[in-house]
Amino acid sequence: MKADAGELAAALAPGALLALAGLGAGGLLAATLAPAEREALGAMLAPRAALLLLAWAALAIALGVLGRRAHAVWVRQPARLAEAAQALLADGDAVRKQPLPAAAACASSARALVDVAERLARQRDALRADIGAKVREAARGIEQERSRLAALMSELTQSVIVCNLDGRILLYNPRARLQFRALSPTGGAELLGLGRSIYAVFDRQLVAHALESVQQRLQRGAAQPSAQFVTSSRAGQLLRVQMAAVRDPSAAPGDAAQLSGFVLMLHNITREFEQDAERDRLLHALTEGSRASLGSLQAAVDMLELPDLDPSARERFLRVVREEVRSMTARLQSLAANASESLKTRWPLEEMLGEDLVQAALRHIEARSQVRASAADVDPGLWLRVDSYALLQALASLAARLAEEFGVARVQLRLRREGERVHLDLAWNGTPISTETATAWESSPMTVGDDASPLSVRDVVERHGGAFWFQRERARQEAFFRFLLPRAQPQEQLEATAVLRSDSRPEYYDFDLFRSGAQGRELGERRLVDLAYTVFDTETTGLDPAQGDEILQIGAARIVNGKVLRQECFEQLVDPGRSIPAAGIPIHGITPAMVAGQPGIGQVLPAFHAFASDTVLVAHNAAFDMRFLQMKEAATGVCFEQPVLDTLLLSAVASPKQASHELEAIAARFGIPVLGRHTALGDALLTAEVFLRLIPLLAAQGIHTLDQAREAAQRTWYARLSY
Repeated sequence: MKADAGELAAALAPGALLALAGLGAGGLLAATLAPAEREALGAMLAPRAALLLLAWAALAIALGVLGRRAHAVWVRQPARLAEAAQALLADGDAVRKQPLPAAAACASSARALVDVAERLARQRDALRADIGAKVREAARGIEQERSRLAALMSELTQSVIVCNLDGRILLYNPRARLQFRALSPTGGAELLGLGRSIYAVFDRQLVAHALESVQQRLQRGAAQPSAQFVTSSRAGQLLRVQMAAVRDPSAAPGDAAQLSGFVLMLHNITREFEQDAERDRLLHALTEGSRASLGSLQAAVDMLELPDLDPSARERFLRVVREEVRSMTARLQSLAANASESLKTRWPLEEMLGEDLVQAALRHIEARSQVRASAADVDPGLWLRVDSYALLQALASLAARLAEEFGVARVQLRLRREGERVHLDLAWNGTPISTETATAWESSPMTVGDDASPLSVRDVVERHGGAFWFQRERARQEAFFRFLLPRAQPQEQLEATAVLRSDSRPEYYDFDLFRSGAQGRELGERRLVDLAYTVFDTETTGLDPAQGDEILQIGAARIVNGKVLRQECFEQLVDPGRSIPAAGIPIHGITPAMVAGQPGIGQVLPAFHAFASDTVLVAHNAAFDMRFLQMKEAATGVCFEQPVLDTLLLSAVASPKQASHELEAIAARFGIPVLGRHTALGDALLTAEVFLRLIPLLAAQGIHTLDQAREAAQRTWYARLSY
């Protein structure tokens, strides 16, 4: 731990002053004595020098202890009180849980100062609460509009992204998040996020051309102009993009070209393009093949009409007719089979609560047939992955056939889990059917009244990768059809917000980004409150990368406009390619089984580099984490050249009198709950919260820009440490 220079000086100063006083007094006394008297005095004191030195040492130690104690009471404790009060002033709501420091041995004046500060803080909190109540009341209407927008965006089935004119993303919906996950082999976290550039996905010139087209149409007086283009992603997928303009509300009424941003609506047309291409190929083959066949048929018919055609020639031309008819029939059957297969896969499988599916099936059966339907033995928490439309058709078709052919008036639906699958039963009592009838119903097209489908029950079951059978329970006089369906699997790992503090509604938008300034300004000259940050942490096999220790996990969160974007996190386990020391497993909790099959650092580091692009890196004890990243630059070809800030150093700048600058100690001073400690993402989120609390404390010391923060950090004692 760093020694306190003031405390050391307070402890040593009394002894030094006592020594100087003794030497000075002795010198003055010697100056007033005659030579003989000085010799007599020296002869008298020489044998007692050790006793005098011991007395000096005892007195110096006693005075040093008193000086150290006085320094603690009158200097160090008030300094800590001042730092705590400064933190209270900067972010009072976050630190009110932590009392202002006041040791029991403090002077009464210091304790009185603490009491006054506490009273002032309480008064400030009361005033702040009153102002906050009024602000909340005034902003309730705006919040309702924001909530409606968030709900609307969440329910849209189309991917929507809103950007400012710099191409920075300020809003996106969950559908867009899923869309970008499909565009990236590492989950898409490095592509989409608030404040990130859309040009990481789309070509800048393509977007600029579409935006120019929209502006030109605005100038010509178009009310709601839009532009559309098709582009391909880096993963080779085709995207149809429609662009609409976002007008600047502060623009003059006649200035139609004044824009503040644009909206992109995305649709992945890769599958449609492939299906259309295949359909075109089949139609082309059918057209060309049919043209040739019709030509042969026409020639054969012309020859068969000749009255003097001999029997052998007639038979030869009849064979041509039969072969061409057979060929055309095969082509038509192939086209019909392809159309049927396309119809089978038209509706995507979706995750659905089993109870909701059963209730929808009951309504569907009763609406489409004369059968009364009920439910029993339905697992309430069971989720399925189904094509609900096709499955409801299959259930209604079977119920209608039971009513029409066997007079069944009531059916019952049951839903139970069976291992990793789900049993969905359509059961009835009374007249049983034969296995042959059930098999015929399974393979024939589904019909409900006048409605007919080219699909069969078997097609629906194959679409789900499941099974279907008919079964009788003679003891209960019951028969049932059973569908074996896939169960919706839980996500492989919980979102970080499931265990860490978060808002009830994910933030996929930040309208303050509409006011972003020019991006070309040098980062060093920009204010800390205006920058975007990637706060990260690593878990490693050990502490020495030069001796073969490797990264086990990287976790990161982004800060944009002073907010921690908990929905835009990066968390990835890494296969270290070596054994994990048993001594470290209780600390980071990562076992060899957890990293087995995970990507190596060669795949993870480029994805993290893309995630952190255009941001300032932040870490606690950043030199340690950066050393691990730098050791992999040559192997991965990835170099992190952006500025780096260290919360350890910044805490020493903001609160130099504090005894500890460990992450937990800083969090305790700010009243931040410590959750998920010693996981990469948990530590990154905690560091992000700490960093946000440090920014106003740095501003109080005149540290406003990135360059000022880096220079101040480099002057601290902790900056001398290296790895």
